[in-house]
Amino acid sequence: MTLRRVVVTGLGALTPIGNNIQEYWNALVNGVSGAAPITYYDTEKHKTKFACEVKNFNIEDYMDRKESRRLDKFAQYAIAASDEAIKDAGLTDDNVDKTRVGVIWGAGIGGLETFQEEVIYYAKGDGTPKFNPFFIPKMIADIAPAHISMRNGYMGPNYTTVSACASSANALIDAFNYIRLGMCDIIVSGGSEAAVTIAGMGGFSSMHALSTRNESPETASRPFDATRDGFVLGEGAGALVLEDYEHAKARGAKIYCEIGGGGMSSDAYHLTAPHPEGIGVIAVMKNTLKDAGMNPEDVDHINTHGTSTPLGDVAELKAISKVFGEHAKNININSTKSMTGHLLGAAGAIEAIASILAMKHSIVPPTINHTVVDENIDPSLNLTLNKPQKREVNVAMSNTFGFGGHNACVLFKKLAD
Repeated sequence: MTLRRVVVTGLGALTPIGNNIQEYWNALVNGVSGAAPITYYDTEKHKTKFACEVKNFNIEDYMDRKESRRLDKFAQYAIAASDEAIKDAGLTDDNVDKTRVGVIWGAGIGGLETFQEEVIYYAKGDGTPKFNPFFIPKMIADIAPAHISMRNGYMGPNYTTVSACASSANALIDAFNYIRLGMCDIIVSGGSEAAVTIAGMGGFSSMHALSTRNESPETASRPFDATRDGFVLGEGAGALVLEDYEHAKARGAKIYCEIGGGGMSSDAYHLTAPHPEGIGVIAVMKNTLKDAGMNPEDVDHINTHGTSTPLGDVAELKAISKVFGEHAKNININSTKSMTGHLLGAAGAIEAIASILAMKHSIVPPTINHTVVDENIDPSLNLTLNKPQKREVNVAMSNTFGFGGHNACVLFKKLAD
């Protein structure tokens, strides 16, 4: 069986540093931090008082107020990002067969705010189980792609991938495979998350996963720095339109890049900690290169998972050194989480977009907030510290890992006819 080629024809983003693709990219190359004190609730009794919130977002720019009340924030974010990507791809009723268009979306948690509000409301009552009839349809993780498909009439495969922080990268890999196997022509894919809530922040804080740098939130996300003390929680959404190459060509679509391959693996080691030698990460990058039919020397840029945790950053960089050998020092490595924070289930999507834009503009965004060298990190690696670097990027890799040892990696390459 001949596998079809898959390209990216549309992008959409709603992030803590920009509410559309252009704003997002401008902030990335200028090293803008999205971290700031939390505005959603009173943080007085919380250990961590800051996060990377989406700013100046108004769902009524996309739908009426009554309809918006039926969507949790994570689904609202999905609508915003997917609307931009679909428009960017130029998809219309006239140029696509909607039975051949699917939506595969990622969410690590789903409607956490809705769940929190309903349980708090119940606990304050007299014990009578009074719940909003939209409680379940707002909360469940699969509802975001359902809303995207209903909004656009897309009747192809429709579901959510849930693999913690690897969720949207897994969604992209599934979408890639559905198209190259001929099961669809187009899939809107990506992920969204809205976990900056009392429950979300409280839960991660109790695990000692979050930075507590309350005096300087904008510098708190500092991947690869010796003084890193945990990740900064973020929120938002990223959407990509994946399309069969011949279909895209036939309708005269703009093409950003081609998807070369995707890989997955499991650490099979620990609930939250990576294997210290990065064995799962080594496997996922090797699997991705094999799927793409590429050699390590072909890769120019890696957008790492790079969460700013003491264990995770070192394990990932060790894995990169083992997979890429001497060539590792020629790769521009970065972590855009230093600016966006960690968007959990949406991380893979917005970082895939960052990788694609790095190829498009021949600029690798920086890893900001680096001041102290970590002796456990190979000094020969180019971590693109504090300033963007201009370079030709023909092949870019995006790494995403989740609690439970879920590893997913996607490789993008410039289109070659």
